[in-house]
Amino acid sequence: MSVNAPEDRPSAVPWPPILLLIAVIAGIALNRLHPLAWPGEDDRAARFVGLGFGVLGLVLIGWAAITMWRHKTTVLPNRGVSELVTDGPYKWRRNPIYVGDAMVLLGVAQMTNNIWFAILVLPFVMAVTWLAILPEERHLEAKFGDRWRDYRDQTRRWI
Repeated sequence: MSVNAPEDRPSAVPWPPILLLIAVIAGIALNRLHPLAWPGEDDRAARFVGLGFGVLGLVLIGWAAITMWRHKTTVLPNRGVSELVTDGPYKWRRNPIYVGDAMVLLGVAQMTNNIWFAILVLPFVMAVTWLAILPEERHLEAKFGDRWRDYRDQTRRWI
């Protein structure tokens, strides 16, 4: 087994946190360079909805991380896992941390009335899928084989 084999680790780069940071910086920069009008409501109720989305995203990220730690496997996206985790939030979605990241971006968009954060969710999701999820899935298939394929076939990736 070579050090760079798919069963060893999915990637050499921890793409998801890097991509999330890029999305946040881009959202701030784009709003300063080319501000767009917020298309929704700007009142206390709307900001509460945004806060709710953000908090739910953080709770989902935390629940997923705790579930991984409880199974004594890594949450780092560039490290090889030691166990296939299929309970907790992983029972319903294969990538709850990335779903949580997208929810946080949407929540921040609503709370700040910065439409760029909402616009950047789609490129973030596409980049995470291409750079992180697909390599992670190859890693899981190489390491867990039929167990992974059964889980993959029964559990949605995103929504």
